Parts: sequence; structure tokens; C-alpha cells
Amino acid sequence: MKLDDKALAHLTYQNYLEAASITGVFYHPLKKHRALEGAFMEYLRLKDGRVEGLPVPFEARQFSVSWAVPGRINAFHLHPKRTQDELWCVVQGALLVWLVDVRADSPTKGAKRSFLLSGEAPSLLYIPSGVAHGYRAGYQGALLLYAMNDQFNPSDPNEGRLPWDFFGADLWADDKG
Repeated sequence: MKLDDKALAHLTYQNYLEAASITGVFYHPLKKHRALEGAFMEYLRLKDGRVEGLPVPFEARQFSVSWAVPGRINAFHLHPKRTQDELWCVVQGALLVWLVDVRADSPTKGAKRSFLLSGEAPSLLYIPSGVAHGYRAGYQGALLLYAMNDQFNPSDPNEGRLPWDFFGADLWADDKG
């Protein structure tokens, strides 16, 4: 089919290829059992403090909940003082999550990867230490449940912050189709 030259010059195509990987990051869909009376989902199974069924050893030391108002950008942060790996799961609403590998010795240093976490299709997202992470909440906001293998210490917080646009403001731009 022949197209108008101006339209042809601006035509783009959606990319359905798998996104670049970041060493140590993994994404695992969870099973949400639905019925007329509601739904049930297992988040984590623990045995002696360790999470079962993960490809890496993970001892849960704290569970936390974060509420994000619609459109909120909470980015970027990482945990440079002590190892703090995290397992994220959105149980309500949606988050656009960006991860950027800033580990100096990582084979995927500099790699960026986005994930859409949603209460409609819950999943686990494992974020290892040294991977900067942040999110933008969807139009309904979001409820994020997460497990950490370190405990929050208000007298010595292990949460380093980078500017929200440190890796480019375009990461958070609306997709206007």
C-alpha cells in the first residue's frame, strides 16, 4: 500500500521484542485465583525466614507497604550502605517501574529496563542491590507490597536518592500513542 510521504516519514512501529536484561533482576507472574466472591493470591512462602521458590537465596527481614497517589513519580533510589535486595508486588492499581544497573562491576552496567506492575496481573519483581529503581503510579494510584532482606533504620537510613530525571525525563513521559 502506498502512503502519503509526510505520514510515512513519521511512521513508527511498536516494539514487541523482549527488553534488555539486567543481571540479577527477575520477574515472576503470580497466580491470582478469582471467584465471584473475590480473589486470593499467595505473595510469598517462607521456610525458616527464607523465601521459597526463588532463583536466588532471599531471607525476608522486613515487609513494607507503600501507597502511591495517582501519577506520583518516586525515583530514583538505591541502597549503597548495606546490601538490600527487594521483592516488589503491586496488589492494587499499577506502577511503571524503571530499573537502571549502576553497579560498577556488573556486566549489564548502564542497562535500563521498565516493568509494568499491576494488581490486575500481580507478579514479583526482584531488585538486587546496586540497581537504581523508581516508579510512576498509574491513574488510580497503587498499593505496593514489598519484602526486603535488610531492615529500615531511621537513625541510619540506607536509601540513597538520585534526581527523578537522572537517567532522562523521557522515561516518565506519557505514551501519547
